Parts: sequence; C-alpha cells; structure tokens
Amino acid sequence: MSTPTEVRNLPTRPPSPHAARLGPNRGVRLLPHLSLLVLVATACWAVVDLRINIATLVDGFHNAVAFAGRMLPLDFPPLADVARLAGQTLSTALCATLLALLLSVPVSLLAARNLTPNRYVSGAARSLIVLARAVPDVIMAIAAVRIFGLGATAGIIAMGLHSVGMVGKLYADVLEETPEGPRRALRSAGSSYPQELTSAVLPHVLPSFIATALHRLDVNLRSSVLLGFVGVGGLGYEIAQSFQRLDYRRGMALALVVLLLCLVMELLSGTIRRALLPHTRTTRARRRTTTTGTRESTTTETQESTTTGTKATPAPGKDGSGPSRPASAISPPWTAARVRRWMYGAVTAAVLVAAVRGAELSPHQLLAGLGQLPTVLGHYLPPTAPGGMAGLLDALWVTVKTALAGTLLGMALALPVGVLAAPNVSPWPRLSPAFRTLTVAIRGIPEIVLAIVLVVITGLGPVAGALALAVGSLGFLGKLTADSLEELDPAPTRALTATGASRLQVFFAADFPRVLPALLGHVLHQFDVNIRSAALLGVVGAGGIGYELLNAARVLEYGLVTTTVLLLLTTTLLLEAFSTWIRRTFT
Repeated sequence: MSTPTEVRNLPTRPPSPHAARLGPNRGVRLLPHLSLLVLVATACWAVVDLRINIATLVDGFHNAVAFAGRMLPLDFPPLADVARLAGQTLSTALCATLLALLLSVPVSLLAARNLTPNRYVSGAARSLIVLARAVPDVIMAIAAVRIFGLGATAGIIAMGLHSVGMVGKLYADVLEETPEGPRRALRSAGSSYPQELTSAVLPHVLPSFIATALHRLDVNLRSSVLLGFVGVGGLGYEIAQSFQRLDYRRGMALALVVLLLCLVMELLSGTIRRALLPHTRTTRARRRTTTTGTRESTTTETQESTTTGTKATPAPGKDGSGPSRPASAISPPWTAARVRRWMYGAVTAAVLVAAVRGAELSPHQLLAGLGQLPTVLGHYLPPTAPGGMAGLLDALWVTVKTALAGTLLGMALALPVGVLAAPNVSPWPRLSPAFRTLTVAIRGIPEIVLAIVLVVITGLGPVAGALALAVGSLGFLGKLTADSLEELDPAPTRALTATGASRLQVFFAADFPRVLPALLGHVLHQFDVNIRSAALLGVVGAGGIGYELLNAARVLEYGLVTTTVLLLLTTTLLLEAFSTWIRRTFT
C-alpha cells in the first residue's frame, strides 16, 4: 500500500485537450454560447409575438395601394425652396460633424491608453464616450430645443455631442494602434509632446480620421431628418409638418429629396475617401502581389512612397562619399497628387465656412441658451413617474422586442444579399455590382422615412418599427457581410475546389466558418444600433418607449422625460456590455 507521499510522486499523464475542455470551467466556456442561443430564441419569439408574418404583410398590401393613391402624384415645392431646405439640412449635418471632430480629438487623446497621462484619465474619457453614445441624439435634441429654441443650433449641438460617442471611440482605438518607435525616437531627440503628436502620431492616424469623419457625416445627414420631428429645421422639419397635415404628396416628395441627397452624399464621400486616402488603392495592389509576384510588389511600394510623401533612399553622390541631398529632401516636390490633396483641402475649408454661414449660427443665441442652462436643467430634476413604472417598463420591453425582431429579420435578408454581393463567393459574380448597388440604395433611405410609410401601411405600433429596422439592417449588414467575405484568404477555397467540391460545399466548409466571427460582431453591433433606433422610431408612432418619451415632452412632463431617458440609458449600457462580452468571446 503506497503512502500519500508515494502517491504524490507517481508520474502523471498530461491531461488531453478534450479533457481540458470538459474540466471544471466547462460551464464558464459554455455560458457565452448559451447566452447567444437564448438571445436568438428571444428574437424568434419577438417576431412571432409581434405577429410579423405573411398574413400581416398581405393585410397591409391594400393599405399600401391606398397610400400610393394618396401619395401620387408627388408635390414638389419650388426648386428654390428645395435648394434652401437641402442647404439647411446639409449645413446642419456638416456643422454637427465639425463640432464632433473638434470635441473628439482631445477626448480620444485622453482616452487612448498609450497617450493619456494615466489610466484614471483614460477611464474617465472612455466613460464619457460611452455616455455620449448611449444617449440618443433625439433626446439631446429635445433638451437642446428647450435651451436654444427651434432651429439648426439645437440640432448641431445634439448631433455633435452624440457623435462624440462613435467618433471618439474610433479615434481612440486608432490612436492606441500607433507604433511606439517613431514617438520614442522623437522623444529621445528632445521633442515635446505636441511635436510627437504632429510628427509621429498624426501622419499614421490621419487616413482613418478622415474616413471616420466622412462616415459620420453620412450618419448625421440621416439623423438630421429625424431631428426635424422635434423642432430642428431643414427637410426633416418640413416632412414632419407635411405628415402632420396628412399632406402625403408633399411629405413623400421631400422624402425623395432626402433619399437622393443621402445617395449623392454617400457616393461623394466614397469618392473623396478614395482620392484622399492612398492606402485604399495600394491595398488592392498588395492583394495582387500574392498572385503576380515581386514585380508588382515593387510597383506598389513605389506607389506608396509617391502618394504618401515617403522619401526613397537617396542615391550615392558622384564622389561616392554618401547620399546626395537634392532639394526635394528638404521640401517635397509639387507632384500632381500633392496639388490634388491641397485642392481638396481648400475645397473642404470653403464648404465648412459656407456650412457655418448656412446654418445661421448666432453667438447671441448660444450665449443666451447657455445662460438659462441651469434653469432648464432644473426642470428635468428630480426624475418622476406620474403613471407608475409599470407602464414605462412595458414600453421599454416593446422597444427591445422591436430591436430584436428587426435585427433578426435584417440578418436573414442580409446574409444572401451579402453573399451575392461578394464576387469571390457569389454563384453569379457578374451580378455582384447590382447587389452592391442595392445595399447602397437601401442605406440611403433614412429609417425615419421608412417608419413613416410603414406606419401608414401597417398602422401604429411596433410592427412598422421592426420592419423599418429590418430594411435598414439589410443595407448595413449586407455591405459588411460582402466586405468580410471579400477579405477572406482564397487559399482554403482553392484547395477545396481542387478536390472537386461544389460551390455550395466550399462555401459552408471553407468560407462561412471563417466569416462567422466577423458576421457575429456585425450583427451584435447592429443590434446595439437598433436598440437606439427603435426608441427613436417611437417618435413617429412605431410604439415603445420613444412614443412615451415624445408624449412626455409634448405635455411638459420634464421629470418623466428624465425617467424615460435613464431607463433607456441603463438598457443601452447593459446591452452594450453584453455585446462587448460576446464579441470578445467569439472573435
């Protein structure tokens, strides 16, 4: 019989990987999978509970025909009025984006862990970014209209503050990825902190900063339409007034103007990104080097050094003593690319100046509003619930169900569209541009316009909101799915194809498993967005807590407005924490 000491000294076999998976932490590892399964099941139940089915769509078909009869022919206002309203909307979106950039840059510098003074400052800045992202812009607009009055000023402040949540987060993430080598070299040479930022950090992050700003401009242009329903001027305000008068011909005509404006802005921003960001061109060249060899790689490197201003190593001098120093070593040459970038910069500055003037910002209005800020904020405190919390919680649950149903339906529609839009996996690659265009067109339709039309067709309630979110999710998830599929390494696909596997077998065995983590992250992000959007769509009769919020604001129940905002804020933060946990587990 062996002693305890002998037992401890006996050789033991290392546990197998299978045994490790079945260890005591198995429940912890299964928890994210079970949570995701419960979320999907709840989304399916939400679709059934809201009665979103073929019968509902068939019943709404007759209403759609009747609505088309009341909508056509469209009644466009005079061209001068259309230009004026479109100019106000564009000016509001541009000024809001400019305000967001001015606020996001210092906040992101404090939030980036590699640039902030200490981790406490970084945590505080990150919390501020999350808070700005969690409070919907329409809620900020309601308070801003109360403080600054009707007009573009309230919309600019509301969208600008809300945009810090997204822009600040993306800017901070990009700053944290900045390589430390150039900064350390400058620091060792005695450079100051501002010199490090302008010489080592800014050139690295500028392309991403520009791309994020252009994307946020697209988002703010759509948001400005929604803010028109709470008193912000421009096309959104005129659409809201038209629908309140049941003037569908004028309202839908203006909605078509918004759609065209969004499509033009998205195409224009894409063109500007490709022109200003040379890495978008060289990325394609890098992908081709895997199949064409080193000659194209050399061409790509030459392109990069030319377009980004990186100087090649100077050739040795005639005396062989060392590299010569041409004038371009001190001042870069005025190439066509450099002239083009300066021209774009000058045009951008001129557009921003015109936008500030077009928004008719009044310093007197700003100062007067800031002066009465303490008084107005005092009206919103303390939070109250005159009718009890039960009704608000029920409305909040309706909002969550609407977001779940809209995200699930959007995902079900976006997956086939994304596959058909990606030429490397599509069974009909020639049709991929058509499906890409479809996603662009859908993204150009503001969800508030969709919700208004669907409310008229299906009636008041969350069904219209869920269908509007589904269509909006189709546009964004379809594009992101196609992008993720196009970025896959083609080697596994080619290997399976060489064995004689069919296209369907290759997709489910090689392509879909690799794109699944990215797709899951996209869906969870869209669910976060849809939670906020579902609350906002309640403003136009789509039900949920947004409807309660608008009613409270109309009857001047400011304490109830505060309670509703706190409930929505708490729900948004909890769902964002859940989505972040799931994404970190699966990606």
